[in-house]
Amino acid sequence: MRNETLANLGPLGLMGFGMTTVLLNIPNAGFFEINSMILAKGLFYGAAAQIIAGVLEFKKGNTFGVTTFLSYGHFWLTLGALLLLPKLGWADPTPAKFMACYLFMWGLFTMLMFFGTLKSNRGVQFVFASLMVLFFLLAIKDWTGSHLIGVIAGFEGIICGLSAIYLAMGNFPMNNITKQFFR
Repeated sequence: MRNETLANLGPLGLMGFGMTTVLLNIPNAGFFEINSMILAKGLFYGAAAQIIAGVLEFKKGNTFGVTTFLSYGHFWLTLGALLLLPKLGWADPTPAKFMACYLFMWGLFTMLMFFGTLKSNRGVQFVFASLMVLFFLLAIKDWTGSHLIGVIAGFEGIICGLSAIYLAMGNFPMNNITKQFFR
């Protein structure tokens, strides 16, 4: 068996998740409408970065990392399809109550993944706990039609995304190149 040293792709996956989560929740918070910049970032950075990180976590034998990054990477792909397919005329728009079920299932998945973080550091726990709350708030917003809950979810989602960005930078190895850059 070869001895291979693999880079830590956790920061890439967390940045893909964090940056796209912040951008997706800015419209929820009421700052501006969802647009192609947010969808493109979600599909081509959020999804791609997390899927790449997930595949490489497989190579490292990290089942939690594989499940997390591949699942949330595919969340961005499915969300993009849910939003884009109706605009292309390829499917009917998803009714809000069905979207609530979709978001609730992601909240349930995230809750189960949160339990897997209980022996991890508080930063990882916070990201998963805040994401779970975000999914449940968004589901409640779609079930009830409450604008206020949607705005609260938007701000909570921005906090969740920023916490993932913070966690990503905390896991970034400070090698000679980055030490030069951050001096």
